[in-house]
Amino acid sequence: MGAVLGVDIGTSSSKGVLVATDGRVLASAVREHAVSRPAPGHVEMAPQTWWEEFASIARELSGAAEPIAAVGVSGMGPCTALTDAAGTPLRPAILYGVDTRASAEIAELEEQLGAQRIVEAGGSALSSQAVGPKLAWLARHEPEVFARARRIFMPASWLAWQLTGRYVLDHHSASQCAPLYDTRALGWHESWASALLGTIEPPELVWADAVVGAVSPAAADTTGLPPGIPVISGTIDAWSEAISAGAHEPGDLMLMYGTTMFLVNTVEHRVVHPPLWSTIGAVPGTRSLAAGMASSGAITTWLRDVFGGPDFATLLTEAEHSGPGANGLLVLPYFAGERTPIQDPDARGIIAGLSLAHTRGDLYRAALEATAFGVRHNIEEMIAAGSVIERVTAVGGGTRGSLWTSIVSDVTGVAQRVPRVTIGASYGAAYLAARAVDDTARIEDWNPIEQIIRPDPGLRTAYDESYGRYLQLYPATAEISHALAHEQRR
Repeated sequence: MGAVLGVDIGTSSSKGVLVATDGRVLASAVREHAVSRPAPGHVEMAPQTWWEEFASIARELSGAAEPIAAVGVSGMGPCTALTDAAGTPLRPAILYGVDTRASAEIAELEEQLGAQRIVEAGGSALSSQAVGPKLAWLARHEPEVFARARRIFMPASWLAWQLTGRYVLDHHSASQCAPLYDTRALGWHESWASALLGTIEPPELVWADAVVGAVSPAAADTTGLPPGIPVISGTIDAWSEAISAGAHEPGDLMLMYGTTMFLVNTVEHRVVHPPLWSTIGAVPGTRSLAAGMASSGAITTWLRDVFGGPDFATLLTEAEHSGPGANGLLVLPYFAGERTPIQDPDARGIIAGLSLAHTRGDLYRAALEATAFGVRHNIEEMIAAGSVIERVTAVGGGTRGSLWTSIVSDVTGVAQRVPRVTIGASYGAAYLAARAVDDTARIEDWNPIEQIIRPDPGLRTAYDESYGRYLQLYPATAEISHALAHEQRR
């Protein structure tokens, strides 16, 4: 069969992998990029960047010895990219929950449609993650653009459109378009979707592993890919990443260590819990209870830059030397607001307990511990919702080096399985592409578990105390944080 290509469009970079039919990574490529922040709370990126970087990666990897037999795609989401009928972007795409511009529209839609009705139909409360309020924001603030819009895309569906000319969206991505999608009926909520989309045609719904077409001659000329090879629909990166690690069966929880921290718990039946997101799974017959922190790895990158650019290995060594508790420092990781479980776009980061004696290693350690406390908070909400967590699998760039994952296990008390390949979403997209043309492929054979990180029971009591303070710190500082967030928007 040759090899398969998987490409993922992420927040800070696009990643591509060329994978053999037995799961071996033959080659990889990365294209770094930055988001645009044109106003406080606004986070955007040009869809043209997604296609240009895909084409660049494809041209590089298609030069390998193995012929490419299929293409898989994935990307960050839910995003809101509007185009005209020909697929020409009308403005930069509004990104997922890190973009918090639509707070007023969230409140208005809840008033108009009923907050409880929205949860009952879509499985999730409206938040900065939802697409519907962002469409309402565009209709209000950019009416000329909105009136010209005829298509709506996310990174994966945009790549599928560019490659095949087919206008589709996978069910999972659609289920994050609250309140446009009905997770009970597995389809668009006709009245709400019609009202919020206006002149935009809703995309055809397919599953993430569906072959939606073949690489067109024009796309082949641009990308160097063979014309006529199949392309799958793909899905949002976290769900593709869960597939890449085999964490997509009921009872599985995937922890994605990246710019943001994401948690996907695959459940047997629909579980609805307003502090979290109830979504459709990536493949037929599955459902998810999901959570996402607005910043995790982004904080460590910010600290590195503030410290003048030391490499991460140095900072990890210093953080390890700091020791559990970071010498009395406590951080709230809400540097970009927070998604779940508090769903507060006006939350802000807090560093509590600072003294002149603290070092950059203490600060870095406290930031890692803060993300671990956020993970624990979300896991506890999942369990409170009645979710079952039997296996936890860690993926993403943050799994490189053991300190961060060890801290998360120590704080949460759960063991984490780490697979052989932790590249993530691009690898999952490649696997789905391989399965589309050769259904004998099994992810367990492709990507077996190679390491298990177990919690240190001797640290549980100390971390329980710190976690209790963590839970107290947000309500104790929320009023001040909200006032400061208001100042920042002026």
